[in-house]
Amino acid sequence: MTKYSFVVFHKDAPVFLKQIQKMGVVDIRRSEHPVDATSKRLFEDLSSYKTLLKSLNSAEKEAKKKKLPLIERQIDELKGVEIEEIRDLGNKLAEEKSALEKELSATLRDMAQAEPWGDFNYENIAQIKELGYEPHFYIAERKKLPKDLETEYPVQILNEIGSKLYFVLLSSEGEKIKLKLKETEFPKKSYKELKEKSVQISQDHSACLSKLYSLNALRDSFEKEHNRISSSLDLYMAGKASDKVAEDTLYLFTAFSPSENDENLKNFLDAADGVYYTSRAAKTEDNPPIALRSNWFTRMFAPLTDMYGRPAYNEFDPTPYISIFFLLFFAMCMGDAGYGILLIIIGLLLRKSEGAKSFSPLVVTLGIATTVIGFIFHTFFGIDISMASWVPEQLKRFMVYGKIAGYDAPMVVAIGIGVLHLCVAMVVKAIYSVKINKFKNSLSTIGWTLLIVGGVIVGAVALTGVIDAKLTKIIIITIGILSAIAIFFLGDLKKNPLANFGNGLWETYNTVTGLLGDVLSYIRLYALGLAGGMLGGAFNQLADMAFGGLSIPGVNWLVFIIILVFGHVLNLAMCCLGAFVHPLRLNFLEFFKNSGYQGSGKIFKPLTINNN
Repeated sequence: MTKYSFVVFHKDAPVFLKQIQKMGVVDIRRSEHPVDATSKRLFEDLSSYKTLLKSLNSAEKEAKKKKLPLIERQIDELKGVEIEEIRDLGNKLAEEKSALEKELSATLRDMAQAEPWGDFNYENIAQIKELGYEPHFYIAERKKLPKDLETEYPVQILNEIGSKLYFVLLSSEGEKIKLKLKETEFPKKSYKELKEKSVQISQDHSACLSKLYSLNALRDSFEKEHNRISSSLDLYMAGKASDKVAEDTLYLFTAFSPSENDENLKNFLDAADGVYYTSRAAKTEDNPPIALRSNWFTRMFAPLTDMYGRPAYNEFDPTPYISIFFLLFFAMCMGDAGYGILLIIIGLLLRKSEGAKSFSPLVVTLGIATTVIGFIFHTFFGIDISMASWVPEQLKRFMVYGKIAGYDAPMVVAIGIGVLHLCVAMVVKAIYSVKINKFKNSLSTIGWTLLIVGGVIVGAVALTGVIDAKLTKIIIITIGILSAIAIFFLGDLKKNPLANFGNGLWETYNTVTGLLGDVLSYIRLYALGLAGGMLGGAFNQLADMAFGGLSIPGVNWLVFIIILVFGHVLNLAMCCLGAFVHPLRLNFLEFFKNSGYQGSGKIFKPLTINNN
């Protein structure tokens, strides 16, 4: 992100803001400051130097293209002259150069119009008028000329280019011409005169360009003065921020834009009149607004990050982690493949709603995940499909049921996923701590990550039988010793060992008790999924009892359907609420706490045109 500071007179601000708005890449904030004689003078001086530097850049490119030399004599003559006088001279030369370019362009245009008429002088035309004739000038195609034109009028063809004739027709004074052609305005100067004029203008322009180009030798002085006035203006405006508004107003804009837009934005600002700006890379203390870099998948979950808070400028973006784990947690809390299918249908229907179609991709994605997890946990509209004969045996192989170490398998899976979630949080915290605080200031964090994450990995590998108990014990002891040294003695290298040891003990107490509670929090994934399945099963049983208890044909089916529809719609709504709130809590509390995420950043809101 790049930080920009703009200074604009109030009369130029509306146009400037509209142009910035069209670009749609700048988050901008405005403040107003009074314009007094001092601030007006500083701003005008600053604008004057900016204009000169732009002119020098243009002159340098043009002079090098024409291979014009620097005028050493001019540079020597300017030694000892005040920088303001040289600046004014440069701007005057730039204005003169611009005027000569416009004059040359007009002369070349007149030359193009005069060339077909050949060489002539107005004395001959005046003599013709003295003889009582009036000259009329025409441009026409030969095939459109009357055949008797030359016999009826005195005509002289002056030139023929392609199919067009350039001719003059003489008529007596007061005589009406019956020719159906539009008369052409005759050039006021001959081609020869205009060509001589263009040569002279070109020479004057080259001389002016050389003088302006030569001022590039003093560019460093101009830039130094420009920066000095810039600092003076910033300091003066800061001191005058609370003064009463005088005759005029300056608008001060502080803005941020993604760095990849720097080239286009700076080109626009350099070309803008009446605008002064400075730019630099944004710093953490600026607290710049954050534009999340997301793909089609993580973009759906960005609003969840914003519910907690955008990352600060030196923080990591938690959206990729939220997108994966929230999706998984939501599906586990729903835990029913039938409800997942309903969510997919609801998501597809949302595409037809103007107000809610933006949520369609997210609802469909959550529905797909719920369908998959629901089949794994073998629940379909409250029915345990692991015992159903109509479910293929190949699909049942992927289902999680039974016991693991004496506990329900889905509960153990939920705890395992929770441990994985916390391990990812601790690894992320260690990585970003090293990135921000450097390695030597992150040893305690690395120690805890090594102890917990390393211990979990070694324990998981040992359970698979890849390594035996003896090797496992050696690895665990090694990890424990290294972690203890980092936690208890290297927490802060600037403190004495006793202080570090005390901090390590306190941190150990907080971490151990906190982690135990955090791990147990993930049981809710299992509990909510189980509760939703049991409630769905209860509505199924209630509908079945009503169907069997009513002997009136048709009524039993009606009651059966009403109970099923009402019960499962209510259960779906309750499951969705729980599946939204609790996974959000697990990410906001457990993950953010263990990853060190603060979320104190601002949302990047570029000034854009709303076409709706």
